[in-house]
Amino acid sequence: MLHYILQIIAFQLVFLLVYELLLKKETFFIYNRVYLLITPVLAMILPLLKLEFLQQAIPPENMIVLPEIFLGENSSAVTGQESKGSASAAATLNWWLLAYCAGFLFSLGVFFNKFRILKQLFSHKPLVSNHEMKIVEVPQSQIACTFYNTVFLGAQLSEKEREQILSHELVHVRQKHTLDLLFFEILRIVLWFNPLVYIYQNRISTLHEFLADAGVVKNVKKQVYFQQLLNSAFNTEDISFINQFFNHSIIKKRIVMLQKNKSGSVSKFKFLIILPLMLGMLTYASCSSTKGQTPIVASQVAPPPPPPPPAPSATVERVDDTIEDLPIPFAVVEQVPIYPGCENLTTNEERKECISQNINQYVNKNFNTNLGKELGLTGLNRIYVQFKVSESGEVVDVRSRAPHPDLSAEAIRIVNNLPDMQPAMHSGEEVAVLYSLPIVFNIPQPASSEKEKQEGQN
Repeated sequence: MLHYILQIIAFQLVFLLVYELLLKKETFFIYNRVYLLITPVLAMILPLLKLEFLQQAIPPENMIVLPEIFLGENSSAVTGQESKGSASAAATLNWWLLAYCAGFLFSLGVFFNKFRILKQLFSHKPLVSNHEMKIVEVPQSQIACTFYNTVFLGAQLSEKEREQILSHELVHVRQKHTLDLLFFEILRIVLWFNPLVYIYQNRISTLHEFLADAGVVKNVKKQVYFQQLLNSAFNTEDISFINQFFNHSIIKKRIVMLQKNKSGSVSKFKFLIILPLMLGMLTYASCSSTKGQTPIVASQVAPPPPPPPPAPSATVERVDDTIEDLPIPFAVVEQVPIYPGCENLTTNEERKECISQNINQYVNKNFNTNLGKELGLTGLNRIYVQFKVSESGEVVDVRSRAPHPDLSAEAIRIVNNLPDMQPAMHSGEEVAVLYSLPIVFNIPQPASSEKEKQEGQN
């Protein structure tokens, strides 16, 4: 889920940058409106699309996550501690959910407070009401704004101002600009933590004014309209889903945009940039493997997150650096590597289980479990090993991370001695496959240390 949210924000940011750099200054207001309405939705849909043909277009170098191997004594105790760790992780997730719900409820409260203010405006009797629009006069005010098909006008506005403002607000009514703003209000509630949604709403609100101004100047001289914008005072409520005629922050932009020549037809080709952008986003979404998604596993046991890096050591630094350079897994291979003795199995699931069991037995049999006592280590020690079964079936590129460099070296030694396998097959070709092997080494505390500890307590 976290990766999905980050993808939404990243994709929306890319779309907004395109708008700011290429489209915002163009006079294709209707196209820009469609762009601003569609792209935030696209950014939410694209991460969900996993297109197989895009996955196949990229050479697969897949990672299979093997189940944890438990070494040492008291394996049942280790399993119990793992369950407690899972419960702790769930509790952490609940805290994040609680924080999201708190923000959601706060945003919802702000939204209903805006409606409360709007309700006060509707409390005044309408001057005009027909099938197209309703005009409500607000006493002792110079307000000028629109909500859906209702125009609010301050009683202190002159007749000339009212005439021009009504022409302007009528465009908002006919083009149903309020629906655009309400759409972004909903996004602001659901994605309250995403600042880009607020920017989107600001941009489309400004665009609404450009559209309305363009409609007015078809019947009114531009210079007269400019004078109206500059001379009019205003007193409007700050409600983000109504269209306000008087708004200091965008009046200058409106005048500048009205003075611009119409953009040439060639400039419309700028909108085509959305096509390669979408293709790139789809490729990333289809071919990326994330922590938030289900990995290609050999069983239902998934590895826990890696521990903090161990104390500085020349050996460990070298190993850690190489792990960061591992390729990213892309797609599921049609046939996983076949461990010696598993040749008669027919399905991928059976072969995964077979290789998992054989590697488990091999590591348990050959790992030097006395190493923990020799190094003076106790408790749970996690070792993370990654290796590749190459196109020829050889085990290569073995890398490891552990709390102690000697544990890391022992894990590398064991995995390097694994037998050659039949390579994985994908689209009729032999391909390399990455494996991740988590090892939990439980080292009990020496009996002498226990006695010393008890004597110290007495």
